[in-house]
Formats: sequence, structure tokens, C-alpha cells
Amino acid sequence: MPKYVIEREIPGAGKLSDGDLQGISGKSCSVLRELGPAIQWVESYVTDDKIYCVYIAPNEELIREHARKGGFPANKVSEVKTIIDPTSAE
Repeated sequence: MPKYVIEREIPGAGKLSDGDLQGISGKSCSVLRELGPAIQWVESYVTDDKIYCVYIAPNEELIREHARKGGFPANKVSEVKTIIDPTSAE
């Protein structure tokens, strides 16, 4: 199943409290349960003004539906074509 990286522009994201992040995570999980097992949240990276999320889903539209239902921005959705790491150099 395809993997996606979602760029979410959220000014001040890096200053969100643990409670704020817990609330955002809870809302995301609630929407994921509603949408069913075809979409999975893998992990997210919080930077100063953006959150980058990694999801597995059958298509981009399901990713965007999750964002709409959750009230999250999905400024850019990119399908991962391949993964490399330090062992790729070997």
C-alpha cells in the first residue's frame, strides 16, 4: 500500500504544549477509527511551523478526507516512491 508524507503548515507548531499535541493526536486517531483500517498513521515530525506526517493509505483522497474531517491542514501530500537510508550506499 502506498506511503505518503503530509506537510501541514501550523504556525507555532514547535511551541505546542504536550496537552495540545495529545489533543491533536486524539482527534486524528478518532477520525482514523471512523475511516477504517485502510488508512494508518505511522508517525509525525513537529518543526517550528510545520508538522510532517507519514501515513499509509490506498490513495491521496483518503489522506485529504482525514484532514477535512479532522480539521487539519494538508498543504502538500506527496507519495513516497522509494526509501533510502545509510545502508543504501552499500
